[in-house]
Amino acid sequence: MIEGDGRLRRLLGGDALASLRMRLRQRFERGPVDGKIERLRISNLNRDEHSALAGLMGRPARFSGSMQIDVQVIDAALSRAGVASSLREALESIDGPIIHAETAQTELNARWSKAISFATHLDFSSFLQVPSGTGLLKRLSNSNPDVAARLCAQADTVLKLLPAKGMTRAQLAAGTLGDAHALDMGESVATLVLAVWRKKGRDERTDDENRLLESDDIRGIGEDRIRDIWARAGILVNELARPALFLNLNIDSSQTPSSGEPNYASLRFLLRSNPLWDVRSRNVYVCENPNLLAIAADKLGANCAPMVCTEGMPAAAQRVILQQLVTAGGRLLYHGDFDWPGLRIGNHVMREFGAVPWRFDVKEYLAVVARAPRPGFSLTGLEVHASWDEALTAAMRTHGLAIAEESLADELLQDLAR
Repeated sequence: MIEGDGRLRRLLGGDALASLRMRLRQRFERGPVDGKIERLRISNLNRDEHSALAGLMGRPARFSGSMQIDVQVIDAALSRAGVASSLREALESIDGPIIHAETAQTELNARWSKAISFATHLDFSSFLQVPSGTGLLKRLSNSNPDVAARLCAQADTVLKLLPAKGMTRAQLAAGTLGDAHALDMGESVATLVLAVWRKKGRDERTDDENRLLESDDIRGIGEDRIRDIWARAGILVNELARPALFLNLNIDSSQTPSSGEPNYASLRFLLRSNPLWDVRSRNVYVCENPNLLAIAADKLGANCAPMVCTEGMPAAAQRVILQQLVTAGGRLLYHGDFDWPGLRIGNHVMREFGAVPWRFDVKEYLAVVARAPRPGFSLTGLEVHASWDEALTAAMRTHGLAIAEESLADELLQDLAR
C-alpha cells in the first residue's frame, strides 16, 4: 500500500498538478449522485497537466490545451497499476473525500430546517421565516446548524415566559438557561430574544439603527435602548437607572405622593407595582427638560397640572410611565426644545403614545424667536421633520435658532396652573 501510494503521488500528486486535481474533483462533486462519470473534457491545461493525463490515458504526449478524458480508461489504468481502483479513489487518496455538492446541500438544508423547528413560539417562528431572521441566526451560530438548534431551543424557552411582570434579567436567565449571565448584553440568546421583541413594537430609530433593523440584528444599539426593549417585555435591567420624574401624579389613596413636590418612579416600581394612575379624562403635560418641571413645582406647587418629564429621549422608565398614563385614560400634551433633537423626541412621543403638541408649533416658535436675544444659539446637527406641523421645520431652518424649552416657561405655566 505504501509503494502504491508513492506511485500514485508520482502520477497525480504534487503541487504542479494541484489545480488539475481540483478541477477533476469539482466534476465529481457536481456530477451524478452515484459518482459515475464516463467522459469529461478538461480545458486550460498546462504541459505538466497534459502530460499526466496523457500518460494515464496511454496517449502520445503531444501537447494540447484541452483533452477529452475517458474516465473508464483511466480507472482501468490505475487499477492495473495497483495504485487505486478508480480516478475518484485516487483523487480522494491524495486530497481527501469528495463530497457530492447537491447531496451535501440537501443534507445541510435538512439540518437547518430541524434547527429552526425548535422555534415553536409564534413570533419567533415568524421571525425566522424571513431571510433577515435566518441570516441573524446563522451569524450568531457561525453557520453551524447544531449550534443554531441549541440557540433556537434556548431562545424559545425564554420567549415563552415573556412578557413578565418586573422580573430581573438575571432571574430570567438563571431560571430558563441555568446561568444568570446568559442573557447579558451581547449574548447570542439575548440577541435573538431582543430581535424578536423589537419586531413586536415600534421604536424610535436613527438611520444607523434602521439599517441594523433591516438585518434584524440588535448588535450596535446602545445599552439604554436594549434596556428599553427588555422593559417592554417586562424584564428589569438596571431597574434603578434613569427613573421617571413627575409632578402631581396621584395613584390611589394608599399610594398618593406628596402633592406639589417632584417625585421619581423607578422602572422597578412601575413594572412590579403597575400603578393605577388617577388621570382618566385629564390632561397630563409632558416636558423634555427637568428644569421646566422644577420651575412649575416652585411657582405652582400643588396647583400645577399633572406633569411628566422625559429628560431627553424617553428611556425605559419614562416609556413605561407614559404608556401607563395612556392606558389609564390620560391625554398627553408634549412640549420640548425647539431644536433638531427636540423635534426627534417630539416625533417619538407623539407617534408612540398618541400625544398632541403643547405650544410646540410654528406659531409659538416664531413668537419666541421674535423676542430671543441675539445672536442666540444656532441649530446644529441633522435637520428633523416635525410630523405634527409641516411649517415648523421650515421656519426653524429659515431662522436657524435653537430655542430652549425654558424660554417659554411663562406661557407654559399659564397652561399648567389649575
